[in-house]
Amino acid sequence: MALVPQNPPDRAGGHPRTHHLTPPIRIPAGLVVLVGPPASGKTSFVRALVERRQVGAEAVVSSDEMRTELFGASAEPAGSDAVDAADARIFEERDRRLVARLAAGLTVIAESTNVTPRARERLIGLARRFGAPVTVLRFAPDVADLLQQYTERGRTDLTEVDVRAYAAVMSRDAGADRLRAEGAAAVHDVPGRRQSVTPGEAAARSTFSLCRPPRR
Repeated sequence: MALVPQNPPDRAGGHPRTHHLTPPIRIPAGLVVLVGPPASGKTSFVRALVERRQVGAEAVVSSDEMRTELFGASAEPAGSDAVDAADARIFEERDRRLVARLAAGLTVIAESTNVTPRARERLIGLARRFGAPVTVLRFAPDVADLLQQYTERGRTDLTEVDVRAYAAVMSRDAGADRLRAEGAAAVHDVPGRRQSVTPGEAAARSTFSLCRPPRR
């Protein structure tokens, strides 16, 4: 089952909008991997989840927030060696937090782009260590909507060329069939601007089991 509505938005002579009536999806306790280019709506979605108290803030592990936490909002490592060292530290801390929740049988949401197979392989490997199911939520707006969202958010850490490049990798390497082949137990497409769905509405369609039952 996908989060994408079965009926399109209202059009002249078309069907009425009924996507608000679609049943919610149920996400089992485990690892939830967000996959999507920058500006595709991932952060807005998880913020809505937290604001609606569907998950706690501690359940979300964001690479961008971790970078700010570790290095400051305006800190930019100089030189490729410094960038590599910073990325290694971020991934190390991210993995530590993911492992802590997975080991405790708790749901954890990995919020980063994750558009490449290599990035997902690392995450899925962690989940497998603890027998946790992997649910992938895909954020794949078309390029026009993606660029509009990028412009509206005024991001200065990325260029339009960067955003297009991420979108191309997403299209090539993050299809639903490939994600399942990599180990995802379920893949759901999260609707957005194209479907006239707000982040809060998208969040409302999902329910999370926050803790796995103890093994017998």
